[in-house]
Amino acid sequence: MSFSLPAAAAARETPFYLYDLALLEQTLTAVQQAARPRGFQVHYALKANANAPILELIQQHGLGADCVSGAEVQRALDTGFAPDHIVFAGVGKSDAEIKRALAADIWCFNAESAQELEVLNELAGAQGRKARVALRINPNVDAHTHHYITTGLEANKFGISLQDLGAVVDQLGALPHLELVGLHAHIGSQITDLGVFAELSRKLNELQTWLEGRGHHLPHLNVGGGLGIDYHAPDANPIPDFEAYFQVFEQHLVRRPGQRIHVELGRAIVAQSGALVSRVLYVKRSQQTNFAILDAGMTELIRPALYDSYHLIQNLSSQGSKQLYDVVGPICESSDTFGREVALPETKRGDLVVIRSTGAYGEVMASNYNLREKAEAVYVGQ
Repeated sequence: MSFSLPAAAAARETPFYLYDLALLEQTLTAVQQAARPRGFQVHYALKANANAPILELIQQHGLGADCVSGAEVQRALDTGFAPDHIVFAGVGKSDAEIKRALAADIWCFNAESAQELEVLNELAGAQGRKARVALRINPNVDAHTHHYITTGLEANKFGISLQDLGAVVDQLGALPHLELVGLHAHIGSQITDLGVFAELSRKLNELQTWLEGRGHHLPHLNVGGGLGIDYHAPDANPIPDFEAYFQVFEQHLVRRPGQRIHVELGRAIVAQSGALVSRVLYVKRSQQTNFAILDAGMTELIRPALYDSYHLIQNLSSQGSKQLYDVVGPICESSDTFGREVALPETKRGDLVVIRSTGAYGEVMASNYNLREKAEAVYVGQ
């Protein structure tokens, strides 16, 4: 596959987000073909992209919703996800968010602390309900990814530490409005070393055995998400290897009879279906650097500034000889840089430039810093 910009889209005012719904549909088909025969339930992580047309297509393919805010829970409900397919995670759920999710009777809360369990119990009791909970544990597994998106180490704010788990489990006996239905773990994002999922599986096996020794038999295990994509070669690898991903858990996770395995995938599902289309405002040449200054900035895609992340950048207008450019935006911050020493065909004012693999954590993290107007979303492929 290779990137092509539809003529109607090329005439639009830039910058804009371009979403290929045909590729998204192919990705959804691939993930379900790998998950369903193995009895795995996939929940889509709304934090990656919460646009209604994208969510509606995801819901139509039978995925559940993984939410980390009350507003995401509501968006999932509004776009057709059934309450019994919605999971609510997050280390800092507010009372108002919990009440909203309880009233909707969502399937499960992934609880991250002893105090959260106490609050959940109190609020569920006030509604005359029994909340289903999974304990999010911090397994102290290194995901070997950027330190900002690592979530499974003891130094991270997420989950219940293994040292505290015994006391938390004992606490559940005094919380009558909670029903323990499973364990949950999520160790990070953009993980390309599948071996870390094998290590996570071994930790979960040990914890299950330990819990069974205390009389707790769990019908559900949630192994989180985090599967990475190929940012460097999106055309060669537009769809992640879901077969290999699920096979790791199939081989290393010891499932109990009838036990349901849940995964939470976001980036792996939507990232490659999105691109940010921009136009060159100026080419500025200095003694040290050639700058290609775009009309898109960190307000439209903050990942390079925040994580020093790589995105493939392509000039769609030029076929000239390659030169090196620092590709930057118009924002009054030196961090407003998409890539340094990027090899592009000779670039001039007015050229169309596309920044690839922005379907996840692109538009959803946009801001109006510098009072920038929100870029439009354009959908093709259906």
